[in-house]
Amino acid sequence: MNNKELIEVEIENYLKTLNSHSLYEPIKYILNIGGKRIRPSVLLDAVKLFGGNPKDAMPLALAVEVFHNFTLMHDDIMDASSLRRGNETVHIKWDVNCAILSGDAMMILAYQLIENIPEEFQPKIYKAFNKMALWLCEGQQDDMEFEEKETVSIPQYLEMIKNKTSVLIGFCFETGAILGKVSQEIQDKIYDFGINLGLAFQLQDDYLDLYPKSAAMGKIVGGDLINKKKSIPYLLAMQESTPGIKQKIKELINSQDQDRIEKLKTVFEQIEVKEKTEKMIEEYFQLSARSLNSIEGFDLTSIQVFAEQLMQRKH
Repeated sequence: MNNKELIEVEIENYLKTLNSHSLYEPIKYILNIGGKRIRPSVLLDAVKLFGGNPKDAMPLALAVEVFHNFTLMHDDIMDASSLRRGNETVHIKWDVNCAILSGDAMMILAYQLIENIPEEFQPKIYKAFNKMALWLCEGQQDDMEFEEKETVSIPQYLEMIKNKTSVLIGFCFETGAILGKVSQEIQDKIYDFGINLGLAFQLQDDYLDLYPKSAAMGKIVGGDLINKKKSIPYLLAMQESTPGIKQKIKELINSQDQDRIEKLKTVFEQIEVKEKTEKMIEEYFQLSARSLNSIEGFDLTSIQVFAEQLMQRKH
């Protein structure tokens, strides 16, 4: 079985251990509606890469997936989202109070799962987990505040997406290295790889919102702009524009013009937003590649393939 299949089996078996109390029904629901299971798969790949025991890692992989879905459950409340992976979100299917409480329980369950890894690894992994979880909360808070702010700088935005997206990916690579008992230097390098790959991935997500590769991606083109999110194409446009163009961008975003996205893209074309976003994505991807390629003595092929697939690149 591949990593995803292994994780699905482990999730299925784990959910059977939860009792029938109503608190756990939303937890079973959100973990059963699918997902790519990218984060726990990354962790298992890192463990295998560095010669650790996958059986030792499985409780941590489960903890990562439970924690990730906890953040999604609470994010859906904050974003007032009605759908998650094509299904009703927990706060819609039940109610907000149930979603908050079940999410809180998922955080505790994640900690309980970490108790099942060998004790020798627990102090370092708990420390890394706590750091990651707090940074992720900081990123979510910043994301909410940025929606109300008139001006957000590109460094501020990069820090926000690092905390909201990258630190969990970095944690998965880092703890895979911890379980493999490699040196602190290698742990730091693979963590940096995960952080910069996560940044490249999130910047690409911003890019694809406005410049999708195909209509089959199933998103509304320019949805971030319509929702007034300060994604990287918007921030680059505002940074590179004259006062007059800035005003035009703001007017178009706030208008009800049915063609406003195409008009915004025309404005962005004048200041090469597409090309500048592509350049930034490439810079962070190359930063991640440099960190990975600086690791010697291990076959990095599987991690390189993962990075290319995540970024939808050809070999």
